Amino acid sequence: MATLIRSKISNVATSVSNKSQAKVSGVFARMGFQAATDEEAVGFAHCDDLDYEHRQGLQMDILKSEGGEEGGEPPLEGDIHYQRDGSGPLPPSASKDNGVCSELSSQDKPKITAWEAGWNVTNAIQGMFVLGLPYAILHGGYLGLFLIIFAAVVCCYTGKILIACLYEENEDGETVRVRDSYVDIANACCAPRFPTLGGRIVNVAQIIELVMTCILYVVVSGNLMYNSFPNLPVSQKSWSIIATAVLLPCAFLKNLKAVSKFSLLCTLAHFVINILVIAYCLSRARDWAWDKVKFYIDVKKFPISIGIIVFSYTSQIFLPSLEGNMQNPKEFHCMMNWTHIAACILKGLFALVAYLTWADETKEVITDNLPSTIRAVVNLFLVAKALLSYPLPFFAAVEVLERSLFQDGSRAFFPNCYGGDGRLKAWGLTLRCSLVVFTLLMAIYVPHFALLMGLTGSLTGAGLCFLLPSLFHLKLLWRKLLWHHVFFDVAIFVIGGICSVSGFIHSLEGLIEAFRTNSED
Repeated sequence: MATLIRSKISNVATSVSNKSQAKVSGVFARMGFQAATDEEAVGFAHCDDLDYEHRQGLQMDILKSEGGEEGGEPPLEGDIHYQRDGSGPLPPSASKDNGVCSELSSQDKPKITAWEAGWNVTNAIQGMFVLGLPYAILHGGYLGLFLIIFAAVVCCYTGKILIACLYEENEDGETVRVRDSYVDIANACCAPRFPTLGGRIVNVAQIIELVMTCILYVVVSGNLMYNSFPNLPVSQKSWSIIATAVLLPCAFLKNLKAVSKFSLLCTLAHFVINILVIAYCLSRARDWAWDKVKFYIDVKKFPISIGIIVFSYTSQIFLPSLEGNMQNPKEFHCMMNWTHIAACILKGLFALVAYLTWADETKEVITDNLPSTIRAVVNLFLVAKALLSYPLPFFAAVEVLERSLFQDGSRAFFPNCYGGDGRLKAWGLTLRCSLVVFTLLMAIYVPHFALLMGLTGSLTGAGLCFLLPSLFHLKLLWRKLLWHHVFFDVAIFVIGGICSVSGFIHSLEGLIEAFRTNSED
């Protein structure tokens, strides 16, 4: 009896805690504060379902303790899909041919409203990487502000046409959904000659973006700690090693349940950071250097800024699943409009206000410009945010690698890294640890936040947000497109290609130079 009473009390306490978190998260959403949670830049998913199900974890109102066993903690919605304890993993035969996750039945996925979908999109395009936008204004002036607006318009448009590629007309002339993910669209474009080529290209792009995002978190953690405590005899590389030691347990992650619990903490951390930075900038409004914002560009460094701006808007990779799980998919276009308009305004104002405050002294991470009295506090919040955000892109990258190389049925390159009981084999764990160590080595040898962010945005960000959606739209729906749609698609493809190549070359040159300098040291 005593055990039963304690179990009931524990369930009630858990329910109250979850409802309280839901209210807090809802308050932040209504106030318009963007949570820089675990899914920055949005391509943070090895497939659309993984990203969607984690983002559903951000919606605290679906965390319910009812229905679980007595005295036990019930799994989160969408969590069992990724359990590796022997009761949860799906057999390889249940996977799609392209190696991405099998779809759960629609009744297993709670439908979300347009507001909830907008909250999820906002999480992806308004995160901690906006702290690098003032640096883009430094090298682009008013053209940098224009690009923040232009990128918002283009990403909103390509998000819509990407969703259009999911639909086709049936024999009755009705528009029906025939594809489920970005990978499905890519494979359809390459069929029938190369039915899986497109999906593999998209998966490779996702892996690169996910791993680069993990590297960025390690870089920013080392940089912020070094600038917060400059008097300590600890170098930036040493801080990066310490951060990686803290992140090493990520190699043992079995599912996203633990990661989802960090979402509210990330929201609170980003909320505090935004308030402190903006408050300090407004306190120095009388000293704003309006004359420093000019119509000029730094030809050598501005292409890197393009990648930074594009990277801050990446969200296309999870949009197909998000749209498919909306209560009313017809509201998707409206949701995309207001989320990107809001992000554009907030990013533009944040970047401009921060640049006006520090002008030519603006640094790669804007919080490094804060006075030492508050810099340490803000940077500690940022480090906590970065460390809490690292598990999701890491877990997603691991899932893509495992499914592509070890679990893709007869096409797998290596034996399954999981035993018959669902336990991870020793060499599978070695693979995960090696990935953590790789992110550390990259962060040590190339500790440049802006260069890495610009390279990622130019390579995978522009590809997934600009080039591929416009190309897929032309390939799949060209017979039904109006002339202005064709013009827009071609223009976006050409402009996106030029920006991508230019930004990639300049970022790569900067990284090679930085690598040589660090090697000599």
